[in-house]
Amino acid sequence: MSLMALVGRAAGPPACEPGNGGITLPQGFCAAVVADNVGRARHLAVAPNGDLFVSTRGQPGGVIALRDTDGDGKMDKREPFGEGSATGIGLRNGYIYYATTNSIVRYKLAAGELTPSGPAEIIAEGLTDRRQHADKGLAFDGKGGVYVNIGAPSNSCQQPDRQPKVAGQDPCPLLEIAGGIWRFDENTLGQKQTDGKRYATGMRQMPGLTWHDNSLWVVMHNRDGLDTLWPGQFTAQQNAEWPAEYLLQVSEGANFGWPYCFYSNAEGHLVTNPEYGGDGKKTDRCASFTPPTVAFPAHWAPNDVTFYTGTQFPKQYQNGAFVAFHGSWNRAPLPMAGYNVTFVPFGNGKPGKYEVFANGFTGKTPIMNPGEAAARPGGLAVGPDGSLYVTEDVKGRIWRIMYKGQ
Repeated sequence: MSLMALVGRAAGPPACEPGNGGITLPQGFCAAVVADNVGRARHLAVAPNGDLFVSTRGQPGGVIALRDTDGDGKMDKREPFGEGSATGIGLRNGYIYYATTNSIVRYKLAAGELTPSGPAEIIAEGLTDRRQHADKGLAFDGKGGVYVNIGAPSNSCQQPDRQPKVAGQDPCPLLEIAGGIWRFDENTLGQKQTDGKRYATGMRQMPGLTWHDNSLWVVMHNRDGLDTLWPGQFTAQQNAEWPAEYLLQVSEGANFGWPYCFYSNAEGHLVTNPEYGGDGKKTDRCASFTPPTVAFPAHWAPNDVTFYTGTQFPKQYQNGAFVAFHGSWNRAPLPMAGYNVTFVPFGNGKPGKYEVFANGFTGKTPIMNPGEAAARPGGLAVGPDGSLYVTEDVKGRIWRIMYKGQ
């Protein structure tokens, strides 16, 4: 067998699909479906030779490895490996790392291998994974640190949780074991959660992590149920529009205010949660917490973020952030929203106005429940040629978005 067959043919880009495989894009862009029906695809990593490694949720084999063996740009070979429902994934120094709901695992990946031949190595285990918000993303700082989100197993730290008119625990004990970002050593095996460092806190669920420009960046899902948990105090429309989803620049020691506060799209700042006596306007302790870098519409459900470091796309996209929004389940009785890939431009380190970049994933509009969506975006990665890859987890489709010019 030739070396080219062993490592995959890093040939030219695939032909674009008629209709971009069901999504809409800005002028000058097009998309090819490079893989389909891979299962509940979440995040992905792209190797220098074009191989794809896709984490999957709730199915045998935590990772699906994909390769183009005939040079047409489509992934015609697929092999599963690992185990456990996975989200975060990354390639580092000859290893492939992925995160299950309670661990960080890595395998040695030899040159030319599509799937590892050696055993799994456990970097960290026993991470908090109670019901709700157990999915975990990964980011690497390039200095030996691997960062993982540990989502809070709660909506707003009520006890019992998600019950009408129940106050939040104060202080919230969950913040000791969840609701934040933990840092581990990427090369030390057998770490427990207590061996890691709690890097930042006050976040509800934040499965999308990336390291860019010497900083950690995270996207966060905000609270649910303003109207159903506090009937008579908040309306369904207020619940559907007020609690912003976040893009956060996360510095060590930062506290973003969960569960005590949420950023209100109506007020334009952090306000006190009703579980802590808030009425949608009070701020109380909220001024002491770090606000989001970018506030998005409520309930769009950001699942991944990546900064565009390629050169294929026009200059206005370079060093900006793409965010994959999985889409809402909790805006009823209003239509669902999100289900897109949104772009945030950056200039001099500051964000500009976000705009929807890729849309049409639902297949029709409006939709009244998430089960009607044809596709729900989940993961993002920039390929070696500057293409943008996007996964979705209804049928497991993967798009490769390319810029062809005006």
